[in-house]
Amino acid sequence: MYRKIIRYFEEWKADPYRKPLILQGARQVGKTYSILEFGRTHYDNVAYFNFETSPRLVETFKEDISPGYLIPVLSQICGQTIVRERTLIVLDEVQLCERALTSLKYFCEEAPDYHVIVAGSLLGVAVGRTAFSFPVGKVNIRNLYPMDLEEFLVALGQESLVSQIRHCFDTDTPLPWALHEKAMDFYRQYLVVGGMPECVMQFSQTKDYILVRHTQDTILASYLNDMSKYNHLNEIKKTRLAYDNITVQLSKKNTRFQYKLIKKGGRASEFENAIEWLILSGIVSQVYQVEQIRKPLENYKNIDAFKIYVSDSGLLCAKKDLAAADILYMSRELDDFKGGMTENYVNIQLSINGYRTYYWNSERGAEIDFVIQRDGQLIPIEVKSADNTRAKSLKVYMEAFQPAYAIKLSAKNFGYEDQKKTVPLYAAFCL
Repeated sequence: MYRKIIRYFEEWKADPYRKPLILQGARQVGKTYSILEFGRTHYDNVAYFNFETSPRLVETFKEDISPGYLIPVLSQICGQTIVRERTLIVLDEVQLCERALTSLKYFCEEAPDYHVIVAGSLLGVAVGRTAFSFPVGKVNIRNLYPMDLEEFLVALGQESLVSQIRHCFDTDTPLPWALHEKAMDFYRQYLVVGGMPECVMQFSQTKDYILVRHTQDTILASYLNDMSKYNHLNEIKKTRLAYDNITVQLSKKNTRFQYKLIKKGGRASEFENAIEWLILSGIVSQVYQVEQIRKPLENYKNIDAFKIYVSDSGLLCAKKDLAAADILYMSRELDDFKGGMTENYVNIQLSINGYRTYYWNSERGAEIDFVIQRDGQLIPIEVKSADNTRAKSLKVYMEAFQPAYAIKLSAKNFGYEDQKKTVPLYAAFCL
């Protein structure tokens, strides 16, 4: 399936200052598939090593981690010659071998002509350890997220629709009504299926939501297993409690995360390590409130006020055990959850596009769902789950900070009026 990460891989391959690449991401987002597809189409051969399926491989890195030693040994293990610039070396599930991570420093310094990509599902957690030396400054690091709505549409054979959506986004002209309705249908399908590649593949082949839900439940079970396997014993229960509660808090009118809602009397000191584990594992992301709209936004974040969103909309629906029909037809029974679910979807699309997201509150209760830096400008984004786009909060923000323009994401068609760019929810990937 088409993945945008391939374009980055191509730039990395052509970069004369290329360093070994670490590809991070949650489980099942398609790291191995993307790397191997890139290797198959851009190299003479791929030397692939998996520390999970071949645990004895760890012993190789215990002896010597210099490229001069490793290259001949790895060539013998995989049964093929590893050639400079013509072979892609792939080290998978590298979180299980800390010295393999450390070896990247020496590949960078002593053998830069060898092309190396490593991948791991819990590298963010592994990097937090103190038992090994992480190759700071000696590697390129990239995050891989679930498929966005554009990749989802391409997987369903809708390349022409993607082109039309991008054209309407660039020109602020409405998409023909029939196509707009069709695209909104695909958006709702994406909410149910999400962007996990296996789920997208199954849906593209079968259109079977029950089969997709079974796969989603399996992925969620693997996340719970990781919380036990790669966590401190006294943090396992707290991490699971926090993860279970995130989806509950997205159903609240105020989606700001509150520790006291995890359990009665819950405090930051009790659960902050659990939240950090979930963030580092790639399972959730954290969006801070900004107290001032100034560059850089990171300097003005309130570390005590934040929201937490899950990494995939399909997994969110599976975790809430929502029926596909209720999402596809936007049942009124979901009214309390629609806002949080839509915010979660938008945050996923923005994160995939590389934005660091924040939100803003006024003293009188006005709230902007997201503030991003786009083309050098600080741009507010208002998110609505339906086509009612009256936004008092956005008016307050624009009067206070005079942004170049604002973005309204909703079920309405494309348009531009009064410095407000109206963008349908299905076109969030265009940002």
